[in-house]
Amino acid sequence: MNNVNELLKEKLTAENYNKLIALDNPKMHDFVADAIELCRPASVFVCTDSPADRAYIRDLAIKNGEEIPLNVPGHTCHFDGYHDQARDKAQTKYLLPPGSQLGESLNSIEKSAGVEEVRSFLKDSMADREMLICFWCLGPTGSDFSIPCVQITDSPYVAHSESILYRPGYEQFKKFGSSPDFFRFIHSEGELENAVSKNIDKRRIYIDLEEDLVYSVNTQYGGNTIGLKKLALRLAINKASNQGWLAEHMFVMGAHPTPRRGGGRVTYFAGAFPSACGKTSTSMLPGQTIIGDDIAYFRKKDGQIYSVNVEKGIFGIIRDVNSKDDPIIYEALTGPCEVIFSNVLIDGAKKPHWLGMSAEGGELPTEGTNHSGKWYKGKTDSDGNEITPSHKNARYCLNIPDLSNRDPLLDDPNGVPVGSVIYGGRDSDTLVPVEQAFNWAEGIIIKGASLESETTSATLGKEDVRTFNLMSNLDFLSIPLGRYIQNNLDFAKGIEDPPLIFSVNYFLKDKDGKYLNGMADKLIWILWAELRVNGDVEAIETPTGLIPKYEDLEKLFKEHLDAQYTQADYVEQFTFRIPENLAKLDRVEKIYKEKVSDTPQIIFDTFAEVRKRLKAAGNKHSDYISPFDLTAG
Repeated sequence: MNNVNELLKEKLTAENYNKLIALDNPKMHDFVADAIELCRPASVFVCTDSPADRAYIRDLAIKNGEEIPLNVPGHTCHFDGYHDQARDKAQTKYLLPPGSQLGESLNSIEKSAGVEEVRSFLKDSMADREMLICFWCLGPTGSDFSIPCVQITDSPYVAHSESILYRPGYEQFKKFGSSPDFFRFIHSEGELENAVSKNIDKRRIYIDLEEDLVYSVNTQYGGNTIGLKKLALRLAINKASNQGWLAEHMFVMGAHPTPRRGGGRVTYFAGAFPSACGKTSTSMLPGQTIIGDDIAYFRKKDGQIYSVNVEKGIFGIIRDVNSKDDPIIYEALTGPCEVIFSNVLIDGAKKPHWLGMSAEGGELPTEGTNHSGKWYKGKTDSDGNEITPSHKNARYCLNIPDLSNRDPLLDDPNGVPVGSVIYGGRDSDTLVPVEQAFNWAEGIIIKGASLESETTSATLGKEDVRTFNLMSNLDFLSIPLGRYIQNNLDFAKGIEDPPLIFSVNYFLKDKDGKYLNGMADKLIWILWAELRVNGDVEAIETPTGLIPKYEDLEKLFKEHLDAQYTQADYVEQFTFRIPENLAKLDRVEKIYKEKVSDTPQIIFDTFAEVRKRLKAAGNKHSDYISPFDLTAG
């Protein structure tokens, strides 16, 4: 400890040394000292919870050229490198000691080799930059959900983003004392060229579950560098599995019926959707309230399941956000509050533009600055691919408290009681727009553990490929898949009335490829689910669950969207598709048989039972069953 203390005194100014040493945590001091010796920063800044320290980081991001001030006060724009625009799944790996395994679906590397490699890339990486030491809290502070975190980075953009996304943790660390139970993150952008990471071939994101530690180097994109986001989710899933709670890739929102259906009633929903599948827009539905849009922790208390938003901000995909479909977010993105845009187009007047920002499909500027540098319409990259004005995975980062629909229980240390869990993805031909599972177990297995989605631009690789995505959490799992499913199945034990589970599908298409759902329709599916949770409406039984009756949807469309919902609409959307559902079961079951060695037997038993129901319904009716025929039957 004396050697550590001497090093910290030598490398930090008196002011920063005093800030750090005020936190009496030897493990944290060791971590900082090791990072200083490894990365050799030119200087070190310790960020407390004070507004002055946060302002210093914001100003540094602009001074260093990582963020550009825009035409609205509080708004800035950040550009990642042209080839650093999404989560790098291939180079995000778990560091596993000899004899450990997570299953073939989870990416890993032998621990000693991985640590040696990533530390070699971090060595002397901050020689010409300032090291930022930041303290944040996952979950509300002063709560049994809270997890303290230390982020070390040389990117003021990363630190600035985290100051928006997470609750301050310096004072939390003071109360935390000398406990070694916290998450650690170390990140360096590496060598820069034109203010972006240069050595993308050496981009690495390595996760040490034994040490609750994440390394990230040679990258700037938020999904690879903002440690408390999906990187911390991986640590939390492992921690939750060991301690008997859940860490999920889910939004949390308050669903509010109309006054004549219950006045001030609010039912809290949690929902898991892969990126770019309507997750944020669902959490932001008109007339509803948002707790969080991305990551949630769940604990059991007093015979109920409670949840909190791990974050206090949103790092959302900006494509197609416009004043008609996303009025609350659009208001924040165009008003004077703190926002970081990333990889959008900036015009000469410092105004941001992005794909789909006009609900009417208006033209974007024909020139400006974007992630490729100076941009003009028709510009192509070195492979001849046309460069879009704003990247498809361009983002915004903002504070939830700056949104007019924030829920009053956003920071409640007790969390909110969960009434329902929803699973959704991009599915063009199989699932109906909304369906309730028969029970918790079938909900977890048929809705969550069988989730498939057509890929988007949020991850590297081809788009529009149907992929298996277990509970929308497959990319972030840090425990074997079978164990994760069993944890979810077991979580409802001891809960007399567990939350109802639903699937939703906003992306069903007709034979000509036209979407059958309007963008506003998702409000109706959620409000119908809210009525089901509270026992206000009946439902129709299908082989895989329960769907709405036509007359209930007709009323909801009229009441909330002032729209006529016809029987033809209903039949087209809610016709039950036997062949597609059977094919989906076959695809998913094959994955569990061939790639998941620890699959719980209940998975196969449930698949067999549902397959039996599907075939019986097909034999009784036809391959495609009108919901009115199900009613009659």
